[in-house]
Amino acid sequence: MFVRKIVTALAFVLAASGVASAQSPTRIQQFNAWGAYSYQAGNGKVCYVLSVPKEKSPASVDHGDIFFLVSQRPGQNISYEPQAMMGYQLQDNSKVNVVVDGRTFVMFTKGNSAWVENAAEEPALVAAMKSGKAMSVNAKSRRGTETSYSYSLSGISAALKQIEACK
Repeated sequence: MFVRKIVTALAFVLAASGVASAQSPTRIQQFNAWGAYSYQAGNGKVCYVLSVPKEKSPASVDHGDIFFLVSQRPGQNISYEPQAMMGYQLQDNSKVNVVVDGRTFVMFTKGNSAWVENAAEEPALVAAMKSGKAMSVNAKSRRGTETSYSYSLSGISAALKQIEACK
């Protein structure tokens, strides 16, 4: 049920983001909290690892479906790009902070997603996730609600290794 929910949600997200030629994602394998997935897009195969938060705050609001993923898009020359996807619209011009074991990485926002502000820091974030114990994501909704999510990093290294050879 959990996997079906993720695949369905991602198929919707891909369609909504204009990836019209994308097929439904296929789960490659699950590694503890992280799953490895792939799909065919118009300009080649896309592979990614994905997890959902183990805790959401504040508990009193509907967060929708929340994901954190790291994608590989060889056809676009993109390797290990972290992205936060929220179940709501993020506040315009706000920042999302990803904290791994006390180290903060800043993401810029657009719509319901966020990407690392300084692309040169993407490898450092991925490396921190691979060696880290805890990760949190802090964001602000379009309505001004401060939100926070805690993720398990258990399985991230094995999941990333699984998509290394994405072609």
